[in-house]
Amino acid sequence: MTNDQKIQIEAAAFRGLINHLQQRSDVQNIDLMNLAGFCRNCLAKWYAAEAQILDLDIDYAKAQQAVYGMSIDEWKTNYQTPASEEQKQQFEASKPLHAKISGHN
Repeated sequence: MTNDQKIQIEAAAFRGLINHLQQRSDVQNIDLMNLAGFCRNCLAKWYAAEAQILDLDIDYAKAQQAVYGMSIDEWKTNYQTPASEEQKQQFEASKPLHAKISGHN
């Protein structure tokens, strides 16, 4: 496998993940964080961080738009539900396992 092929495969896998998460609007970010230690916002932060390294004009809000397929305000209005006390407690307990995002943690 060439490096270009590897990049193409990785990009396709990322697009598949983004598409899946956009289709699964029923899945809350806090549930993703509690289960896997990352969520849509983490993906957006990784996206924005890499864009910054490449000196591209993509900030966190633009990265969120790319990941969510809409603005974060639209997402919150249409899909976000309040977190339960149990979800919040699990979030705090799992913090050491949360994804590390360069420049954001």
